[in-house]
Amino acid sequence: MSNQPLAERLRPKTLDDYIGQEHLVGKNAVLRKMIESGNISSFILWGPPGVGKTTLAKIIANTLNRPFHILSAINSGVKDIRDVIDKAKKHQFFNKPNPILFIDEIHRFSKSQQDSLLGAVEDGTITLIGATTENPSFEVISPLLSRCQVYILEPLDKAGLLKLIDTALTKDTELKTRKITITEDQAMLRFSGGDARKLLNVLELVVKAEDGETVEITNKKVLDRLQNNLAIYDKQGEMHYDIISAFIKSIRGSDPDAAVYWLARMLEGGEDVKFIARRLLILSAEDVGLANPNALLLAQSTFDAVHKIGIPEARIILSECTIYLATSPKSNSAYEAIDEAIALVKRTGDLPVPLHIRNAPTKLMKEIGYGKEYKYAHSYEGNFVEQDFLPMKIKKERFYHPQNNQTEIKILERLKRWWGERF
Repeated sequence: MSNQPLAERLRPKTLDDYIGQEHLVGKNAVLRKMIESGNISSFILWGPPGVGKTTLAKIIANTLNRPFHILSAINSGVKDIRDVIDKAKKHQFFNKPNPILFIDEIHRFSKSQQDSLLGAVEDGTITLIGATTENPSFEVISPLLSRCQVYILEPLDKAGLLKLIDTALTKDTELKTRKITITEDQAMLRFSGGDARKLLNVLELVVKAEDGETVEITNKKVLDRLQNNLAIYDKQGEMHYDIISAFIKSIRGSDPDAAVYWLARMLEGGEDVKFIARRLLILSAEDVGLANPNALLLAQSTFDAVHKIGIPEARIILSECTIYLATSPKSNSAYEAIDEAIALVKRTGDLPVPLHIRNAPTKLMKEIGYGKEYKYAHSYEGNFVEQDFLPMKIKKERFYHPQNNQTEIKILERLKRWWGERF
């Protein structure tokens, strides 16, 4: 029996075997076209664990027959980067294609480490492929980010996960020697969370626990095996996502005790305090929102503070913000409003801006009606006058719906005074 995990044995070698990310590697998609052209520029792959970032980088290097170097930001430093760059420069003397440097978890690199990449990326000595589970805008320095395209990878959907299971059962050298029947797949799919590696880990765990040639997989067997093997979620830091999910949902659910408990779990597990602070910042707008607008201010102050103050003191600041958000009234009206507006924009396209609220910097624009009949709000009593601001086709649409909390009740009263029956 192989010592290699199932996920490693099934790692695809070509784009045709790669499952998921059709928007990037499907027919006529941007990355596939770049690979097929033979000319690739530096880029960063941003997405959750287990969606194929490392695999995609290896496929690209193999397809283009490029030298391939892998560094992990967890255990590599500036010296390791310089060693790769020096090797790449020696290759130039032999007219060989420039190598690909793949950096896993590039968001964990310090500013000085990222700085050391700039020159080699800019002059083409290396082609950089970075992988990150974090928004690159926060953690990748601007000069490096400006030299790289960012591609977003998505969790696998149900069809992709089922295809992966079928591939495992029919192509893996070990699994295909056994008669494996999956009578229920809901538990496996649910626990995978769109993560291919986690799905294959669960499948392998259940199969290995069964004696004999014939194996039947049910939801109960999956649950039983996982309860006895919780360590499976620690591989590749996968439990990290389960705990941050518990943390966010505890705050959203207004339970300060649970929220502080999950915060403590993250801190004791060595979680990056900046990662936690970013989640609090997002949550303050998404879940507390206009029910307590001060939440965003406190979360921003927390974000700034933990950048200046490290562990152990940062734990106190994070705890204060966590408890404040958990005990605040909740509203997701701002979150729902922007999502509804974006959905309408996608359906209706670029509707024209009403003439009376267009900018009119030239005489010609004024003559054709730009800005004509615009009413300057401050010239009216109460600094308000009713007029249309939406395109005519959607003038009656509503996106913001104040929710039932003290702050937004007052907002609704004000809107009704201004707009009457519209609200």
